[in-house]
Amino acid sequence: MHLFRLDASIMPATSSSSELADTAHAEWTAAHPESTVTHRHLGTDPLPADAWTHAAIAAFTPAEQHTDEQRAAAELGNQLADELRAADAAIIAVPLYNWGVSQHFKTWLDVVIAGAGPTAQLLKDKPVLLVTSAGGGFAPGTPREGWDHSTPYLERILRDVWGADLTVVRRELTMAAVNPAMESLRGLAAEYHTQALDAARDAGKQLVTAQNAENRLVTAA
Repeated sequence: MHLFRLDASIMPATSSSSELADTAHAEWTAAHPESTVTHRHLGTDPLPADAWTHAAIAAFTPAEQHTDEQRAAAELGNQLADELRAADAAIIAVPLYNWGVSQHFKTWLDVVIAGAGPTAQLLKDKPVLLVTSAGGGFAPGTPREGWDHSTPYLERILRDVWGADLTVVRRELTMAAVNPAMESLRGLAAEYHTQALDAARDAGKQLVTAQNAENRLVTAA
């Protein structure tokens, strides 16, 4: 069993998205204690900001003409794509920053696509859990409904481009506990927190169940 996990919080010690990912990950570990885990944390170990530029140009340049930077970036893209190909399941934890995905996550994604190609289904039919968190509220009927430009984008990439069997767990109002302007929302935020932890725990169990079912199908074939 091989699990790929990605975290993207810039505050790993207090990360809401990592807390949810940890909860789901614990279910995987309980079921597969000897499994291989490939873990990338883009918040603490970001990719070079210019990696995508070099990888993208390398993809359209004959290999014998690659610069050292292009060669290194192309190799990095292949490595990152292979990490996803090798996984049996994945947990992807990406917070909402400034209403979209962060620069360091976008760099990782673009370098993966440069290495694999824009249509490669790297997670085809694999169970994948997407964990997202947001400091504010973006639910239907709220003042900022529709401002979350991260989650739909992530769903498009993971499900529609990479072919994942996708489950999404989401937590909102994470800033309510520390933002005085959100004091009236703290009760609701606490409910959201509990619900998200429960959903992450269930999603972790589903991740295991889905992978076990996939293994039975492969064995039967």
